This record gives sequence, structure tokens and C-alpha cells, in this order.
Amino acid sequence: MNFKATVGLSNRHVHLSKDHIDILFGEGHELTPIKDLSQPGQFACDEKVDLVGPKRTIKGVRILGPARKETQVEISLSDGFTLGLEDVPVRDSGKIDGTPGLKLVGPKGEVVLDKGVIAAARHLHMHTSDAEKYGLKDKDLVQVKVGGPRGLVFDNVLVRVNDEYALDMHVDIEEGNAAGLKNGDEIEVIIL
Repeated sequence: MNFKATVGLSNRHVHLSKDHIDILFGEGHELTPIKDLSQPGQFACDEKVDLVGPKRTIKGVRILGPARKETQVEISLSDGFTLGLEDVPVRDSGKIDGTPGLKLVGPKGEVVLDKGVIAAARHLHMHTSDAEKYGLKDKDLVQVKVGGPRGLVFDNVLVRVNDEYALDMHVDIEEGNAAGLKNGDEIEVIIL
């Protein structure tokens, strides 16, 4: 049974560990939420950092909260070329072993990451009740059909199921632009 969901486009951003927040913004600093995101408890922060790669710097990259166990930098493949990073892998969030690193520069300090840079794999967040309703489980793969003048079908969309998730597909800005998508657009999930 196919079903409808909404889409959220993800631009470059950084998830920081508490230790790295302290180094970049000062000891004891608390992130400042400015906007809730589609997933409950997740938010865009007022804080930003610069990403320094081997070739260039991308300034003013938004931090997303809350703090995480490990720092992760999510960029597009084009951002990887701009920064001079070779082979930025497309990965599921949190899967950062064997990924490239870079330098983060904040107002109070710098952090050199030896890993943590990924291009996030497209994925579909689902609450456990939605997963049960549609017969899906965590780590299943589905297709997602996009209509309109630039319509296409995304293959290999990872299903992520959790009691704290809300139904929403996430793609990076490049994939979203290729399909002519905007935040909140409706897509059709095709169960394989």
C-alpha cells in the first residue's frame, strides 16, 4: 500500500558534541534554538561555525540541536568539492567511521575533526505507529515518487523508525533541487 508524506530539504549543517560546543562557543555554552525542525525535539540554532577544508572555507554553517554524542558535519557533494574533500561518502546519519574530517572554527575556538563529514543518505522518518500501519520496519528501503515538471523516483530511501519520529522524508538540497522540491511538498512513498 503506497502512502503520502511530506519532504524536508536539508542544507549543510553541523551536529556538535557537548565537548565541541564548549570549545567552539565557550565553556558551559547552551545552544540557542531559533526554529523547530520537522522531527520532535530537533531545532536549528542561532550558532554557526566555519568549515575549513584543504582548499576553501564555507562560512556561517548552521548548528542543529540538541547536542549529540559525536560531532557530525552534513554537506552536499558539491560542498565537498568546494572544500577540497575527496570522496565524501553518502552515509546514514551517525555512521561516521572512515569518513573525512575538517576544521571547525567558532567564535571562541577551533576543533579539528579526524572524521565526521558525510553527505546524508536520503531517508524517511516514521513514528512506530506509522511503520506498523504501513507494514514497514527500521532499515527497510522504499522508493519515493515526486510529481511535477521535474518528477522522478528516488530509489534506496532508508526507513528510520522511532517512537520520537514524525512522518517526513529528508533529502539534501541538491537532490531536492533536482526534483524541484520545496519544504513541505507532498511525495508518494512506494513500498517495495
